[in-house]
Amino acid sequence: MADTRMRTEDGSGDPGDDRGSAGAGGGHDLRHHGDAEVRDGGAALVDLAVNVRTGTPPPWLRERITESLGGLAAYPDGRAARAAVAARHGLPVERVLLTAGAAEAFVLLARALKVRQPVVVHPQFTEPEAALRDAGHTVDRVLLRAADGFRLDPAAVPEDADLVVIGNPTNPTSVLHPADAIARLARPGRTLVVDEAFMDAVPGEREALAARTDVPGLVVLRSLTKTWGLAGLRIGYVLAAPEVIAELARAQPLWPVSTLALAAAEACVAPRALAEAAHAAHRVAADRAHLVAGLEEFAPEGVRVAGPAEGPFVLVRMAQAAAVRRQLRVLGYAVRRGDTFPGLDEDWVRIAVRDRVTVNRFLQALDQALMLIRA
Repeated sequence: MADTRMRTEDGSGDPGDDRGSAGAGGGHDLRHHGDAEVRDGGAALVDLAVNVRTGTPPPWLRERITESLGGLAAYPDGRAARAAVAARHGLPVERVLLTAGAAEAFVLLARALKVRQPVVVHPQFTEPEAALRDAGHTVDRVLLRAADGFRLDPAAVPEDADLVVIGNPTNPTSVLHPADAIARLARPGRTLVVDEAFMDAVPGEREALAARTDVPGLVVLRSLTKTWGLAGLRIGYVLAAPEVIAELARAQPLWPVSTLALAAAEACVAPRALAEAAHAAHRVAADRAHLVAGLEEFAPEGVRVAGPAEGPFVLVRMAQAAAVRRQLRVLGYAVRRGDTFPGLDEDWVRIAVRDRVTVNRFLQALDQALMLIRA
């Protein structure tokens, strides 16, 4: 049965967290995601829980997907989309695998690769660990600390790890780790998985490793669902050495990516789309700065923003965060609970970046929620 060993950055177990052996997820609900905050009775809430860019997919992308409906009678042919993704990153097509979202890629990695000592660097997106557990692996955690700004020290990762998973920028901390620091995790005989699902929301995609072929064992995952609003279509891809791609492909079912998703993938890596994504990244950065500045006004109330934030979301710590989150729901706003992420507790919430009008209204609701909690 899979278990979890907990290591903080000094290499020791975390004495302040007794959840490491409690249940399959060490006491954390690894399968809880932001969409749970807005399902069922939450559909009418203003959504600051899910990290999909608002106003997407854009009209031109909807049209492209609609045009592809005429090909539904034929089996999907991913060659054109695969070539387009390869060209987008300046890579040979043999280094690209299209997947039904990044979540499928995590499952493929967990099931297809021969892994003995996998390590997941937390706090981060929990699906990689969940997939490893489902495949029967024992999972070792390295917990980054709030006191260190949730920044990576490569020396904290055990030398015996033959699979290391890290997000960049990391969900939920919004930390953008230096590419050189992540590359220092590479070792002969080790697979280094970097989840870059939110990298296209970083202006200039600085610190990206997607196009690198000089880092041994590097596997980069990308998602097209966040920037383009395609979570319901399921499209992502893996970039890795040809032999790794071939091994993962053998574990895929036939025709794993639908015709509609293939059309979307090809469209989203075209020059027009890349220019639009680059513009959106700068707009998100400006909107994030506005959100952070507003949240910092609540510092006297004990509100702290983890930073510097570089993704399309921010991680916030506050006393009685669970009660505040519930009160925000009453006031019409959904934010993402933080305690399902290993390394965090119920004092944390994740807040998606939105436009300034939405943020201003949210900040007013937060002010009201805090006052009601204090009363």
